[in-house]
Amino acid sequence: MNYNKVFGRIIFLAFFVFSTICHGANTDTIQPRFEVTLPEAHIGNLEIDTKLLDSYERLPENIRQFYLDSRAVFSENPDADFSHPDIIEAAKKYELLLMGAPMLGNLREDGVDIWLRPATAEKLVVKVTTSDGNAEKSFVKNSVKSGVAQRIVVDGLTSDKNYKYSVIVNNHRIADGEFKTAPVSGSKEVFKLAFGSCFHKIGLHNPNLISEIVNRKPHAMMLLGDMAVDDRENQINMHRSDYLLRDVSKSWSQLSAFVPLYASWDDHDYFNNDLGGIPEGFTEADREAVRAVWHENWVNPENNHPGIYFNARIGPVEVIMPDTRSFRENERRGEYGAYLGMEQLNWLKETLKNSDAQFKVVSSGTMWSDYITPGKDSWGTWDTKGREEFFNFIEAENITGVILVSGDRHGARGFIIPRPSGFQFYEFQVASLGGVPGPVAMAEDTSNQLFGYLGKDIIAFGEFSFDSREDKPVVTFRLIDEFGQILEEHILNLE
Repeated sequence: MNYNKVFGRIIFLAFFVFSTICHGANTDTIQPRFEVTLPEAHIGNLEIDTKLLDSYERLPENIRQFYLDSRAVFSENPDADFSHPDIIEAAKKYELLLMGAPMLGNLREDGVDIWLRPATAEKLVVKVTTSDGNAEKSFVKNSVKSGVAQRIVVDGLTSDKNYKYSVIVNNHRIADGEFKTAPVSGSKEVFKLAFGSCFHKIGLHNPNLISEIVNRKPHAMMLLGDMAVDDRENQINMHRSDYLLRDVSKSWSQLSAFVPLYASWDDHDYFNNDLGGIPEGFTEADREAVRAVWHENWVNPENNHPGIYFNARIGPVEVIMPDTRSFRENERRGEYGAYLGMEQLNWLKETLKNSDAQFKVVSSGTMWSDYITPGKDSWGTWDTKGREEFFNFIEAENITGVILVSGDRHGARGFIIPRPSGFQFYEFQVASLGGVPGPVAMAEDTSNQLFGYLGKDIIAFGEFSFDSREDKPVVTFRLIDEFGQILEEHILNLE
């Protein structure tokens, strides 16, 4: 292979990412070239996926053709994965060494994990420098298989410091990015955590939204479900096709290479609308297959249990992300433990109890409260006893600094969940990354609602700012739209 030619053709990944960062905030709104509706995204045939591919800006032709050729392989071969010979051949044909940009995850005080899907068996080298270009460290992956995702653990760095990194193959830089290590627990810093749900493939290609997320420089971002795969049921080949559509997106490349991501799923990532557990017509093997393909395509902290739930300490915050889909017991809906399963429900309580983080952000793919479409597909219809036990546990153990976040119900809303004891929880439900229609913005009883926006009227993400510079830490929630406007700002009282 002519690596000089390869370098010239695929450096676009680095260029896409760096061009946005170097030019600062996104002042020129990019209008979509094609509008794709949510029902169309759920169908996801070749015509619709091609519109998504080209929805804002047409990709370089070699990237575009690689995706189209690979999608054809996936659609024609139920057992195809990224190492399929025809997909590797397509990568060679279009002179690609990576099948998309790097993805950051599992941020720590001393480093980060970097996910890569190589289109080559050549050695991978990640070079990391401080933001001024000094203190270079190299991390090498010698054993590489074409098409098989790789996780490179970057460690030994300094806390709360900005770093740049480059991915090197055969002495050629083929991708770049940046990150900031987590601050040491107890340090007097401002820590930013972004979050949201419901990209639904549509928002993954939106450069306006993603530029705003990146330009606000969060340490990390929580993605709460309905992210990249849309209603592919047990067609694992098409799950992979949707992940490739994500990975070749210019906008996604900007997000994944610059912001460490923590991801959970909801119904559309899992099988289809409102499905959980092992639905009728599906098997245990189907559930295991969709769990496996999820793990292949994200870079969450590794766990030692079934499913995708995990927790991670990032500076002053413990991120706790349960799996609110795959453990559901459909035949026991409405009974205690049927939503998370008993093992996971106990893990959730113990994780909170054992955390010494000042703040704990706990996610749910669907809503914690029943204010909107009364509990439709969440705790309210699945396990009110389990939810009550969980809330009681937090109060009884006097666990402070808990914030609830959720997705699924398109739009953006904030709630207070009052308790008989006088304690109250905050729930921020930001399901507006794709700007798709959903239920009403406001509950019938608005006495406990902080704000509400319709899904069709807003494309926005949430942000928590944890400011520990004063003796009494301040936590601020902001809702920020794709143009950088702060639509909501609330200072939280977590005492």
